[in-house]
Amino acid sequence: MTEYRIETDSMGELKVPADALYGAQTQRAVNNFPISGKTMPKAFIHALLLAKYSAAKVNGELGVLNEYKSQAICQAVDDLLSGDYQEHFPVDVFQTGSGTSSNMNANEVLAMLASQICGAKVSANDDVNYGQSSNDIIPSTIHISAALELHNKLLPALKYLKEHIKQKAETVSMYTKTGRTHLMDAMPVKMSQSLNAWAEQLEFAIEKLKQVQPQIQSLAQGGTAVGTGINAHPLFAQKFCEALSKKTGVAFTPAENFFTHISSQDIAVSLSGQLKTTAVTIMKIANDLRWMNSGPLAGLGEIELEALQPGSSIMPGKVNPVIPEAAAMVAAKVIGNDSAITVAGQSGNFELNVMLPLIADNLLESIELLSNVSIQLAEKAIKTFVVKEDNLKRSLDRNPILVTALNPVIGYLKAAEIAKTAYKEGRAVIDVALEMTDILKQELERLLDPTKLTTNMS
Repeated sequence: MTEYRIETDSMGELKVPADALYGAQTQRAVNNFPISGKTMPKAFIHALLLAKYSAAKVNGELGVLNEYKSQAICQAVDDLLSGDYQEHFPVDVFQTGSGTSSNMNANEVLAMLASQICGAKVSANDDVNYGQSSNDIIPSTIHISAALELHNKLLPALKYLKEHIKQKAETVSMYTKTGRTHLMDAMPVKMSQSLNAWAEQLEFAIEKLKQVQPQIQSLAQGGTAVGTGINAHPLFAQKFCEALSKKTGVAFTPAENFFTHISSQDIAVSLSGQLKTTAVTIMKIANDLRWMNSGPLAGLGEIELEALQPGSSIMPGKVNPVIPEAAAMVAAKVIGNDSAITVAGQSGNFELNVMLPLIADNLLESIELLSNVSIQLAEKAIKTFVVKEDNLKRSLDRNPILVTALNPVIGYLKAAEIAKTAYKEGRAVIDVALEMTDILKQELERLLDPTKLTTNMS
């Protein structure tokens, strides 16, 4: 049987599990929100603890918090971050829209630990939360967590994927394949041209994400309840960012306008929009890989992806493109997350947005999924696929669209007649063109060379 202790808050007494580090306000949230069973992301809690560390350190330095309490709170944060702390933060994602329950959860846990460290009573509200409000620390934590995950995980992962694509492009640069528009045969392209296009998409995504970094690294902290900064030391905001920057190695700055950062989540929405664009790029790469790998007999069969696991419980020998499929699902999820974040961003009513936990959860999930799947795509799809050269050549030789190169010589209508004949009779374009024009074979071979057609010869 679970043992309990009695905790008290402004609403009265409440039973709390005897071994819990949190107090009454956290327990009320646990009781009130048995909704999803999903707690706030670890990256969010990590950032919230870092924010509490910075606040306690600065308040101690500014003389508004006893130095021994300040040191005890900082020590409590370091102790939590050095172990498995997630169990102490049980509040559901779907909670009060300001995230007050998560803020008080952190305050109560740190107050309990700090009290044990310094041997004196440390208050969750008066000490740990000094000079803060849920209304500025939760928006700040959204920015801090997203900024750290972007800096430490996503941007390196996207760069890793891009570099592996560029390296692969070099190794397959000798291969020419049938280009496709509308999923129909088109003019030939080098396989390296297709891959370098993916790399350029990723570079665009990386640059756009970097452009959001200064904004996501600007913080609401110091605005307190509505943006006026009531109960916070005038120097608190600047010194908080300095302490946090030193602790994390990422440069954070106070918001130019606290009211904007508290009442709206436009920056988070903007970051999510760039994550969605990145997801679209991942979807493009994943689907191209799936099509190129299709077959092995009845599909395009241009490449062969690494065989990673059996593809069917009933069809022996079947192997599926599982990594590109997983990547496509990640892309779909990120796009869906962005829709929810967009709706949540509209919930800035007067001086406070009230869908903050949802924004935090979806934003961090999108960053984590894109980070992880980018590594998997690089390691288990891009690096390891092999080119099926015979299949590429077979398709190229019979591609009637090669006749496009003859347009300037014989005109569009005559070229179309040759293409249709070649397709209908299943013959090579060069053979049909030899019969239907007076162009010499040597000249046709030059004009219809698929590899030369991958560059502008005009």
